[in-house]
Amino acid sequence: MSVPTLAARRWRRVRVFPFSLAVLGGLLLAGCSMVPAYHSPQLPLAPQWEGATAGPAARGGQWWSEFHSAELDQLIARGLAGNYTLKAAASRIDEARASAQVAGAGQYPALNLGGSFQRQNNYGTTAKRSVFAQATYEIDFWGKQRAAADSADALASATLFDAQTLRMSLGASIADSYFQVLSLEERLRLAQAIADDARRVLALVQVQASQGAVSNLEVAQQRNAMQTFEAAMTPLRQQRDLALYQLAVLVGEQPAGFHLQAGGLDNLQVPQPAAGLPIGLLRQRPDIQAAEARLQSANFDVGVARAAFLPNLSLDLLGGLDTLGGGQIWSAIGTLGQPLFAGGQLKGQLHFDQAHVQELTASYRESIIEALQDVQTQLSAARELDKSYDLNRAAVDSAREAARLAQVRYRLGSTDFQTLLIVERTQYQAEDTLLQVRLQHLQAAVGLFRALGGDFAPQTLASHSPAQVAQP
Repeated sequence: MSVPTLAARRWRRVRVFPFSLAVLGGLLLAGCSMVPAYHSPQLPLAPQWEGATAGPAARGGQWWSEFHSAELDQLIARGLAGNYTLKAAASRIDEARASAQVAGAGQYPALNLGGSFQRQNNYGTTAKRSVFAQATYEIDFWGKQRAAADSADALASATLFDAQTLRMSLGASIADSYFQVLSLEERLRLAQAIADDARRVLALVQVQASQGAVSNLEVAQQRNAMQTFEAAMTPLRQQRDLALYQLAVLVGEQPAGFHLQAGGLDNLQVPQPAAGLPIGLLRQRPDIQAAEARLQSANFDVGVARAAFLPNLSLDLLGGLDTLGGGQIWSAIGTLGQPLFAGGQLKGQLHFDQAHVQELTASYRESIIEALQDVQTQLSAARELDKSYDLNRAAVDSAREAARLAQVRYRLGSTDFQTLLIVERTQYQAEDTLLQVRLQHLQAAVGLFRALGGDFAPQTLASHSPAQVAQP
């Protein structure tokens, strides 16, 4: 039997030694984790909403379609596709996922391919060329690298939930601005109609004054009433333009040339969102889920800080060929390190991460009770504005009838001018108030949809891509 050469024995050691280290690394990877056990913070929740009748769970989807406005549907679709703030949020998701990929790279070996060329002239010219591969790996026995990767993944999920929160708020803002523009358009038409009626009454009073039936005082009072109604249109136009330009920015378009086609608020239906149960809010509100994702990330950071106190083992393997001499090049280095003194840095980092967990726990609970308060407020607003709208609509009917009767009686001479003037202003105020209450009624429905989580999806939001965040 032939005796192995020195080069062959070295090559066997090169092959056997990395294999043994790989087996050892696999065993060490089964080590323990220093991450504390995570438990979602609990708060006592009421079994149902106060003042709300029991009903089915709130359903996700395109809630804005419940208003039955094709133009609103188109505006929100354009906003979700073209709003620049939402596009920036989608890019932040990509940034967070890339950061998580960077943080997770420490779990795997680093492989490098290199070469060298050396030429010397010591009592004769010599040259050396070599090609080698190098692998460096820190064995994650205490789960430090894994905890750092999980922390970054949790932050990436929080960024996704932040984008969902922005998407939810954007849809609500577009609907609110749209309704505000329509309301101001109707209030302008009302002011114009009342001013036209006042102008006709002024013409009648001027005729009566020319015949000596009334004095110039009545003429001046009616002219003042007409001018007051006309003057009310200027601030309404300014508010309408401001709301319209804000709507254009929300949709992602330039304000110049932006306009709407819809006629008014009467064509809209006020939906009645199903509130579901308070416990369901925790799964529906993306801001709550973002707060918990950040809490989970901080919990993983505690594991990283704990593992920093413990020994770490890193391996550095190199193997290659000397292309001129034909020899083998190899080395295997194992480095074991144990922190002994760092001036309080490790302990300070651990205390910081533990305090950060306590801070985010309080923030998470605060986000829950704020969400509950938000829903209760919107439920109360929707309920009370529903009653207010019915009462104001009845008041408008009465004011219109009183104005009609007052004009008839004034023409017949059976009532004085002061009564007619008061009735005119009362009708205008009643109709203008009804339009404002109608706007508040619609916006309260939008607010309730938003408080319940907006167009939340029944599946886990963390599985969404940035394109799904931006697109309905």
